[in-house]
Amino acid sequence: MGLSAEAIREGIDHVAAMEPGIARARDRVGYPEPRIRPTGYKTLLRTIVGQQVSVAAASSMWNKLEAELGAEFTPACLLKRDFDTLRACGLSRQKQGYARSLCELVEAGEVDFDKLSGDDEEAIEQLTRIKGIGRWSAEIYLLFAEGRPDIWPAGDLAVQAGIGKILGHEERPSEKTTRTLADNWRPHRGAIAILTWHSYNNPAL
Repeated sequence: MGLSAEAIREGIDHVAAMEPGIARARDRVGYPEPRIRPTGYKTLLRTIVGQQVSVAAASSMWNKLEAELGAEFTPACLLKRDFDTLRACGLSRQKQGYARSLCELVEAGEVDFDKLSGDDEEAIEQLTRIKGIGRWSAEIYLLFAEGRPDIWPAGDLAVQAGIGKILGHEERPSEKTTRTLADNWRPHRGAIAILTWHSYNNPAL
């Protein structure tokens, strides 16, 4: 369950009270809508399927995968399929390697989506054990699926550009600068991340 509309509003309002740029962005573009994804391994599997392909191509692959495995497929279902079967669904050798890594870790109980650490950094470390899942993908999962309020994906180019625009920077801040800029916004950085995406291409700002 991602951050609720109420949690997003409260987080933005809290930071806006101390940061005029955030207050100005909120007043001009309004509150963003929640971004919610289901918890569980399928959300990360969809992330793997969608890496480096268009939204349409990712959707097509996912539909083929569900047609082959069934809508309620388990990790074991995917692991039983051979290379050619998954290739016919559109999964490259690399994507299959990542998908199998995810499913094997879930099957072995080494990654349990119901028991991820309550510490954000530890949870990110748990998720990045999966091949093909980097820090950004782990952060997006924790923010949109688990609704953790203080996730700040500073490596996201749109977050960098969005916060630079909101705070009046002439150039897109680096990942390190983006991370530093938000230090005082804890524990509401997740709501601000969602605001940056909402503001990124918004002509009102």
